[in-house]
Amino acid sequence: MLTSWVVGADGSGFPAEHLPYGVFAEPGGVPRVGARIGDHVVDLARLAQDRVLDGPFAQPSLNGFMAEGPARWRLVRETLTELVCNTDFRDAVGPALLPLDAVALQLPFTVADYVDFYSSIHHATNVGRLFRPDAEPLLPNWRHLPVGYHGRAGTVVVSGSPVVRPSGQLGPGPDGAVGFGPSARLDIELEVGFVVGVPSMPARPVTVATAPAHVFGVVLVNDWSARDVQAWEYQPLGPFLGKSFATSVSAWVTPLAALSACRVPGPRQEPPPLPHLAPVPEEPWGLALDLAVDLRPSGVEADGGGDPATVSATSFADMYWQFPQQIAHLTSNGAHLRNGDLLASGTVSGPTRGSEGSLLELTRGGAEPLVVGGATRSFLEDGDEVTLRGSASIAPDVTLTLGEVRGRIVPA
Repeated sequence: MLTSWVVGADGSGFPAEHLPYGVFAEPGGVPRVGARIGDHVVDLARLAQDRVLDGPFAQPSLNGFMAEGPARWRLVRETLTELVCNTDFRDAVGPALLPLDAVALQLPFTVADYVDFYSSIHHATNVGRLFRPDAEPLLPNWRHLPVGYHGRAGTVVVSGSPVVRPSGQLGPGPDGAVGFGPSARLDIELEVGFVVGVPSMPARPVTVATAPAHVFGVVLVNDWSARDVQAWEYQPLGPFLGKSFATSVSAWVTPLAALSACRVPGPRQEPPPLPHLAPVPEEPWGLALDLAVDLRPSGVEADGGGDPATVSATSFADMYWQFPQQIAHLTSNGAHLRNGDLLASGTVSGPTRGSEGSLLELTRGGAEPLVVGGATRSFLEDGDEVTLRGSASIAPDVTLTLGEVRGRIVPA
């Protein structure tokens, strides 16, 4: 366990073992790169200006730093850890230490491409049973490859951004007419995202073994979904407008290295994947992350005595397809990774009631509404606020808190 001289860091979810990266701005200032420790932001651009730390930090995104690769990530992380733990550096680092509540957090990286997978066997099974109650819930391809779709990078927003209720075509009503209007079945999807730092070469597939070297870090992701729009449009080509209106991500990117102590083997895959997707037994990349969804219904404000209710608690540890396999599959046809790619896991759901990562599953398609703070919800209403949380225990008495993802629904 590390000890930091920064007040409030030890014992928090953002100790010296964590040091996630983000982008922030002071009032009237320009956005630049920082790292979080406790309830403070270390202004990395200031440290670079003062020649305490070297790196491309006077920039409005992490992309320049992410492109430098694992050796530089490791060096900067080791140096930053020393700076916040060794009291000899207190005078040098102190002027670059800012209270978190004095800055505005920005989208941490410029998103190149956004790919969303469908890698939880529990989620895929739950949805299959809802949509195909008289058939096998998993389609024949599901156990052979990480199913995914290409999303819209331009509508990825940072935590705290409002989410406007989308409109779209709605399937035939009782009279058989197709309509257009605001979605009435607006949903969330609890996901984990992997942020690519190092690109790959076109037409050069990335292997399962080498995939982790391309990944800079991890964020939580809320893949907001208009289920009624999605249900009408998705056949035969899959999600489009039902997903592309907004995707929220954490303001803080947890370095992949910070999570090395919570790596676990994934579930047994049957049938065994084809050779190019086969996991590396000595390098498991299941991550033991505890995840939760909090919901505050409209009319229940934080300062009005109403706390958000946890409507789902689940784990990322038993995701069927792991991110190195997703990357190997994505690049197996010759497509290449880009600096700033966001690869989302797909909805994370567990095997028991209350561990599902979407309202679609939690309410059984709306047939079993939730009661939250005295309000009844099948899907989201205007004014509702959703917060996704995550944590990882990496050592006795050391738990890392992932950057939260929060969003409030505003009217169409």
